[in-house]
Amino acid sequence: MDLVVDANIIFASLIKDSLTAELLFVDRFHLHAPEFLLEELDKYRAFLLDKTRRNDEDFEEFLRIIKRRLTLVPKEEIAPFLDKARHISPDPGDTPYFALALKMGCAIWSNDTILKNQSIVAVFSTKDILEMLA
Repeated sequence: MDLVVDANIIFASLIKDSLTAELLFVDRFHLHAPEFLLEELDKYRAFLLDKTRRNDEDFEEFLRIIKRRLTLVPKEEIAPFLDKARHISPDPGDTPYFALALKMGCAIWSNDTILKNQSIVAVFSTKDILEMLA
């Protein structure tokens, strides 16, 4: 199953070794994200390092692992879908994730409940993902 992964899922898996982190590596899921995700990780790097108590080396290792697990899609590939995504996304900051979901014809994995306030793109929480696997 193809899924677009929102930054909050990656942040959650980085902050705490948890079920969310384990779900990132379930082979049943083919995970995609806009390259923009890397900018988000870099933007919040200091916050994440503080929150996780990880050092720079551990953070870089996590990034290497995530980059291998996710298919990162360049902005140019989602650009044709951005206008429609702007109209759909309840949060302007999540427009790139919606654009990628539209391009791929798949759902978004996010724990941001506001993203479910539209009816065009399915949005699954971690709880929803767990129920799919049950």
